[in-house]
Amino acid sequence: MSTLTDIAPDPRQPGYRLVEVDRGRFASLPADALESLSLRVGAELAPAVLERLRELADVEAAQRAALRALARRAHARRDLERRLTKKQHPPAAVTTALERLAARGLLDDRRFAEQYAAVRATRGKGPARIISDLLAQGVERGVAEVAVGRALEEEGIDPQVEARAAAAKRARQLGGLPPPLRRRRLLAFLVRRGYSGPQVKELVRELCG
Repeated sequence: MSTLTDIAPDPRQPGYRLVEVDRGRFASLPADALESLSLRVGAELAPAVLERLRELADVEAAQRAALRALARRAHARRDLERRLTKKQHPPAAVTTALERLAARGLLDDRRFAEQYAAVRATRGKGPARIISDLLAQGVERGVAEVAVGRALEEEGIDPQVEARAAAAKRARQLGGLPPPLRRRRLLAFLVRRGYSGPQVKELVRELCG
């Protein structure tokens, strides 16, 4: 059986303990999570206790990986969950780690969606495209739709005005093409940008004849 050979405060993380098993560093774990295990240096670790320590270590590893990802850029919760699982972090550990981060306010799909929508809207992306991109990242449709509406309002962006400006510019670039091909390409361009619906089709007919 494995033996607990040391447990000491982690100088780099207040409230954590450095756990050593069989004279090798095992993990830095939350002190409050260790209290119920009644650990004693020099004692052998029962299989159930050792398994619990491994579970705690998995959660800490998943949380550190999540924090590194969030330091690079914001993520939706479902997207971050997929990425961590793909990197072989145990699903249960990922769930617990993300719940911790959400409780600390470090992971919030509503805030993420609003920030994402604001940036994409100012770059000329249409509402449908932004919502589609948010859904692909695991944001709930209701959250995505509200975020896009709020972003357009706060940024003072009128999708119809933006669609017309983008369409007029693209139509000029397609000016040498036969009208039927010009219409198809202009409509496809607008759909890719996130503009769709009867008004967009009417706009294409207006610009391309």
